[in-house]
Amino acid sequence: MEIQLWKEILDPYELAVKELTVKFNHLIREHRSRGLYSPIEQVNGRVKTISSILDKAQKKKIRIEDIEEKLGDIAGIRIICQFVEDIEKVVEIIHNRTDMTVKSEKDYIKNTKKSGYRSYHIIIYYEVQTLKGSRRIPVEIQIRTLAMNFWSTIEHSLQYKYKGSIPEHIRTKLTSASDAILLLDNEMSSVRSEIMDAQNSFQIQANLVSDILNNIQNLYNMANKREIVRIQDEFYRVYGTNDIEQLKRFHRQLDIISEGYRAQSNDKRYEEIQ
Repeated sequence: MEIQLWKEILDPYELAVKELTVKFNHLIREHRSRGLYSPIEQVNGRVKTISSILDKAQKKKIRIEDIEEKLGDIAGIRIICQFVEDIEKVVEIIHNRTDMTVKSEKDYIKNTKKSGYRSYHIIIYYEVQTLKGSRRIPVEIQIRTLAMNFWSTIEHSLQYKYKGSIPEHIRTKLTSASDAILLLDNEMSSVRSEIMDAQNSFQIQANLVSDILNNIQNLYNMANKREIVRIQDEFYRVYGTNDIEQLKRFHRQLDIISEGYRAQSNDKRYEEIQ
């Protein structure tokens, strides 16, 4: 294959990764903006470098001409979750989407690799639009917890350092660390509901504060300065109580005040027109 063709070949894979990363990040924002817990914590993506593609093709004895057909992980998305239970939810989300078609799945969580590696892999087909028309791109999605991802990142670095031949004493330590990661994930799952409640409360409060501050900002153009100062002081007082129910009541009251000022402003404009 001519070297100058690599960029043309990999461009659609880059596009697929960019679009999928945007879509999964939008899912996170959509959950949080509605005050819902997001099963996805982080998303990142990458396209394999040419050297990585060539290395893998050489190991698997794949001809250069067959790389696109036989390598399913040229494009990759990594989805990080907080809890093991979230992984099942993310898999369900992917299966239910109409813009992705699942090709294959491998569950390395229930079937942990001998090395201690744990993750859930899905290869999907995703369609991108290019100057040459539509292209159906295979993309590997890896779904794992924060703890699993930490272990995997370290293991990958060691594999690179030792060219795939990690010394036995380091392998033993990796296996021990993998067992500790499993224990950590299980412990976190045992307090999952409490953690989710705390995070949801924080997100609800953040959304309320954002709405309130936007409302106060808009009032600057309608209310007098004395009224604005009074509202701001009341907001700081309510916020200082750390009571989300008081914050909700203040939010509702502020909505009523803002609506009243908007109605007055509309009436005034109407009178001016008349």
